[in-house]
Amino acid sequence: MRPSAVGAMVAVAVFAADQAAKAAVLSRIWGNGAEATPLAPFLDLALRWNHGISFSLFSQDSLSGQAILLGVTLAATGLLGWWLARCRTILPAMGLGAIIGGALGNAVDRIAHGAVVDYLDLHAFGRHFFVFNLADAAINVGVVLLVLDLAVGSRAPNRRSQPTPEPRAR
Repeated sequence: MRPSAVGAMVAVAVFAADQAAKAAVLSRIWGNGAEATPLAPFLDLALRWNHGISFSLFSQDSLSGQAILLGVTLAATGLLGWWLARCRTILPAMGLGAIIGGALGNAVDRIAHGAVVDYLDLHAFGRHFFVFNLADAAINVGVVLLVLDLAVGSRAPNRRSQPTPEPRAR
């Protein structure tokens, strides 16, 4: 199977899982007005609306600001798709697929709700670090896979390290 096809399958799987999780969270939390539900000693289920990008940076409440964030997301996703189509190995293709699926999941939220649905509240020792979603986690895993491929992935031999051919006799 071609690496780009594997990456595309990862993107579709991440997108579908992200949208299903967000639908479940919205129906459960929005439906009964629950504030937070502990999932683990360090993780709660808590609905938050993110009007910015990762970690609520560059928060945009205006329609034009949201449109700009959406446009940047879609442009970046297009470039990542172009990169994925040219992938020759599985590891970066999987990483790109995870990033694309997560980015598209968050883009759909911006279109449908005007903000991204975040619901996993990471905390410890009385401090809340950030609230994120499955798409955000997939984007981070995708970046780790790309860095891992860059650091230890299989690469074509470096031309400078290959022996130079002997000159031909005339």
